[in-house]
Formats: sequence, structure tokens, C-alpha cells
Amino acid sequence: MDSMTSSLSTQKVQEVREVTRIERIGAHSHIRGLGLDDALEPRKVSQGMVGQEAARRAAGLILEMIKEGKIAGRAVLIAGQPGTGKTAIAMAMAQALGADTPFTAMAGSEIFSLEMSKTEALTQAFRKSIGVRIKEETEMIEGEVVEIQIDRPASGSGAKVGKLTLKTTDMETLYDLGQKMIESLTKEKVQAGDVITIDKASGKISRLGRSFTRARDYDAMGSQTRFVQCPDGELQKRKEVVHTVTLHEVDVINSRTQGFLALFSGETGEIKSEVREQINGKVGEWREEGKADIIPGVLFIDEVHMLDVECFSFLNRALETDLAPVLIMATNRGITRIRGTSYKSPHGIPIDLLDRLLIISTAPYTEAQLRHILTIRCEEEDVEMEDDALSVLTKIGQTTSLRYAIQLITVASLVAHKRKAAEVSIDDIKKVYSLFIDESRSSEFLKEYQHDFMFNEITEGVNGAGDVPMTS
Repeated sequence: MDSMTSSLSTQKVQEVREVTRIERIGAHSHIRGLGLDDALEPRKVSQGMVGQEAARRAAGLILEMIKEGKIAGRAVLIAGQPGTGKTAIAMAMAQALGADTPFTAMAGSEIFSLEMSKTEALTQAFRKSIGVRIKEETEMIEGEVVEIQIDRPASGSGAKVGKLTLKTTDMETLYDLGQKMIESLTKEKVQAGDVITIDKASGKISRLGRSFTRARDYDAMGSQTRFVQCPDGELQKRKEVVHTVTLHEVDVINSRTQGFLALFSGETGEIKSEVREQINGKVGEWREEGKADIIPGVLFIDEVHMLDVECFSFLNRALETDLAPVLIMATNRGITRIRGTSYKSPHGIPIDLLDRLLIISTAPYTEAQLRHILTIRCEEEDVEMEDDALSVLTKIGQTTSLRYAIQLITVASLVAHKRKAAEVSIDDIKKVYSLFIDESRSSEFLKEYQHDFMFNEITEGVNGAGDVPMTS
């Protein structure tokens, strides 16, 4: 009976661990980096990236500039046809930068739906993309717990008292414990043999792990138990602690009555310019004193043609300030109207802003590259596909679009599962291709049966951009 219970419990633990490991599969979840070697030369297929060698190499050079952190206020435009990997390059740059460099992504249309002015929304996005690395020295007590002795009053009421014995390889000290420290030790479940650190300023206790000297003890320890060396030297040490926050987080904490709680609610509202000026001044002082470093991050604006002329004017000015991130924009438009005006311009961006930009262009994928991308997506979505089926799907991607072909992978896999097949076959691809129509077949259908639809009448036919002008 006991063995059955233990096997059931271990099965449940394994199930829980598997559930926590599950991640959502997104459009760019297969991207791990730019796929460049040490000489910044692009590999054919690497880190989820395929093709676009020139664009990836250019992005790698921009990445090096960002990592050095010396140049701020530069702007890059990634321009190309739909489905040529513009957002993928930006996501790859975010992955390559790591967690320390702030990366903010937004769509051009976002700023029109927020309950604040357009310039305030852009300012907040700019300041979210600038990190401040604050250094401070703090006194720590670090050692191995030899013994914890907690005395509870015999009456059952009153304050608990206790003693804590800590040691390093060089010394051993006995500390008297107060009520707050006893509660912290109990909460952290500290016991003899643990290596702990105590922050003298805040009283915060952190468990680093179990001491190697206790590794041979016959305790019931899980696989997650971490063993560490017993600290050497003095028990009391001065350590440099580094906190990385964004300028926007500092703005919010200093501008709202509820302070940092506004970071969790998300309702930051408009922040006064006076508050920002004071924070800029304070951060400048910290930099001079060596207490803080500025980390210029990246602001990525997708569908940048959706911004209007006011936003473009603001970006022109904002890029000239000292505290400006590296701005990366993406668009799939050709020569089109600048929003808010009647003038046309390349990519729908004013000429004076275009003059500031380093423009990276992306090219359509070849058949071999499409096949590589679809193979990577099959692996990401855990789908087994026959070679012939993959060839048909690649052909569909060439004649329609890469995005449409990627969308068919999972639905084709579901059709294969229904017929108890391990791999997706050509018939599965044909079935989903007939069930879900692509953009060109949808347009043909609308043109053929336009008289059966309400308020739709084709006046001029399909224009060069692939749009069908409609009149009501």
C-alpha cells in the first residue's frame, strides 16, 4: 500500500514539473538570436534565423553599437515586403542583448488607443528603454549555520528569544536573535548546515544552499538541493549590490501617491515634466559620483507608418536628447501618404526623419529558405511531417505567403491525429488547404460573388498594392 502511495505521489510531482515547463508557442518563439559567428558573419541557418544574410549582418553591427552603450539616439529602419522577417530580426536582437539591456516593443497604432497624449505615450516608451544600473555597498553577514536555538516562553505568551551560531572556515560567532529575525529564519526554514546571508540594513535572510560538510548526512534531500562551500574569511563583509531599473520605473515611483504599486496596476497616467527633470538631474549626479551607469536600451516600433506627422516630429526632437535609446522601426509600406498630411513619402515617413535613419532592407525568401523555415516551425510546434508534404507546403508558401503556410502546420497536424497517423501527409495538407483559403483566393471569391454581398462594389479593380477599392 505504501509503495503504491509513494509511486502515485512521484507521478503527481512529475506531472506538476512537466506543466510548469510548458511555454506558449508564438510566431517568433523559435528565434534564439541573430545567428552570427564571432566575426559577425551570418550563418546559413542558426538560432532559428534563415536567410536575410545582409540584413542580419547589418543588425549585428547595430547590436555591437548598442552593447558598447556609448552611442545613443541612433535610429534604424527595417524595411521590406510582408513576411520577410522584419519583426524576427528585431526579436533576435532582443534575444542577443540579454536581460540586462532594456528592450521595449510596441506597435505604431498602440499610442492612439492609450488614455494619454501621443507624445506622453512615446516619452514613456523612450524611458522604458533606458536602464539605470545603480550600485550600492551593503554590509552582509555570510556564514554556515552551526546551531539555531529558539526558546519559547513557558506561559505560551510573550516574545520568543533565541541564539544563532554562524561560522566561516576562519571563525565562529554567537548572535542573539530578536522576534523579527526568529520569524525570518522560521519563514526561510533555515536549519543547521545551511549557508545563509543576512543583510544588516534590512534584516533580509537568503539561503545560498547546504554546506558540503553536510552532504554525507542521511537527510531526506530532493534533487533541487544545492550544495555550496562554507564561506571563508570574516563573517561580516561589505558587498557591492547592483540594481537595474528603467527610467520609467523611477518616474512612476516618484510621481504617484501610491508609489511603486502603480507599476503593478499599470495605470501610470501622465507624468509631469518637472518630475522627469528632477530625476534626470539626480541620475546625472549619481553618474558623476560613480554610483550609477546609464544603459541605453532599444525601443522597437513595429508598423511605424501608423504614426502621424506629430509623432514623427516628436521622434525627431527626442532622438537629439542625451537620454535617448537606440530606436528600431519596421514597416512594410512603399511610397505612401504620411498620416495626418496629404503628402506622400517613402515608407510613409517624413524625409527629414528618413535622413536620420540607417535603413536595413529585407528580401523575399528563396524556396530552399522557405523549406528551412517551415522545418524549424515544425520542430517548434512538435509536428512530424513527411518530406513530400513539406515540399507541397513549401510550394504553397511560395505561391501564397509564408505566414499562410506556417498557419497550416498545426491544423494539418490535428487532421493527421484524427486519422491516428504519426506524420502529416500530402492528403492532410490538401485537406486544410481546401478548408482554409488564402488572401488571393479570398479576393477572387469576393470579385466573383461581389453582387451577393452588402455594400460592396468593385469600382477600379485591384490596385498595385493588392487592395480592392470599395465604395458603399
